[in-house]
Amino acid sequence: MHPSPVESAESAEPTAPSDPGSRRLLLVVDAPSLLHRNHHARAHTRIKDRAGRPVWALHGMLRQILESIDQFAPDAVIFGLDDRTGSERRDFYPDYKAGRAEKDAELVEQLERAGALLDALGLATLTPPGLEADDVNASGATWAERHDWNCVIITSDRDAFAHISDHTQVLRLINGGINGSPLLNPARLHAMYGVPAANYLEYAALRGDASDNLPGVTGIGEKAAAALLLTAGSMDAVWADVDHDEGRSLVAALDALAAETGGRRTGAGVVRRLAAPGARERYDFNVRMMSGRDDLDLGLTPDVPGTPGLLPLDIDRVSRVVGFLGVEATTSLAVRVLTGDPASRSAAR
Repeated sequence: MHPSPVESAESAEPTAPSDPGSRRLLLVVDAPSLLHRNHHARAHTRIKDRAGRPVWALHGMLRQILESIDQFAPDAVIFGLDDRTGSERRDFYPDYKAGRAEKDAELVEQLERAGALLDALGLATLTPPGLEADDVNASGATWAERHDWNCVIITSDRDAFAHISDHTQVLRLINGGINGSPLLNPARLHAMYGVPAANYLEYAALRGDASDNLPGVTGIGEKAAAALLLTAGSMDAVWADVDHDEGRSLVAALDALAAETGGRRTGAGVVRRLAAPGARERYDFNVRMMSGRDDLDLGLTPDVPGTPGLLPLDIDRVSRVVGFLGVEATTSLAVRVLTGDPASRSAAR
């Protein structure tokens, strides 16, 4: 089983604490997530490149990338891509993501061209064999903490919430684009779900994820999952009480919380569901499936000027590659944001 992000963070070599405002910033972009959202939002535009191929999803993704770089001014950027030729998770669980609608052929074509477009610009991409952009997100967050950087993950996938920490925030893309999307830190995540960021993976494993075809523990919904983690502190403590004391401490704690908040006493029912055959196995299975690989080599060498992932980029290269998409305003924005060209900045004013 892959180590959880929490476990990996604990096993990493400690770094001296620093002022978060003085840290450098890594931007990790979940490229497939942006492409899917932009395909559905922009298909009506029917934008095509100079070769007549559909590019509305690629163009929308690039616009959001440029807006993000302009907003956050990162020191390094890496784009995670899914391996479209194989999946370790699907090999282990053939029904992984089953039930999702079949992808539109025009979206598939743009997904397959995304890496080439980003590489042509001189940006850093990573397509981990058998893995997904989710794993690049996890590894980016771990890389940032180990190197005492800050990190912002840009995605619409809730799985990335497991990586939120004092070093990592998640810009969760929703309707409204970059400027209308929430930037989630530990406090905001806690306000949304009632669990600390370090417990989010446990919370998600209990609840399940219908979009990935991962059922949760039967009878344990979001409220019960949050209450369990609030009262016990961790699922290790929950399972220990279920295994060694028939859940008596849990029942008492859950019922005390219900009395305090004016809710219904459900402790005995929750413990009964946790002790049911298959409950622990379902939880452990979900943890395995949901855990991102946090040990990938990102190939980032931020102290070596001119290496992929660092800005600025070559102005002629940016002008040529983005210009091929055929949207003049986007080309101008790309030149300003990616190359730091003084003339383009003056023109933008």
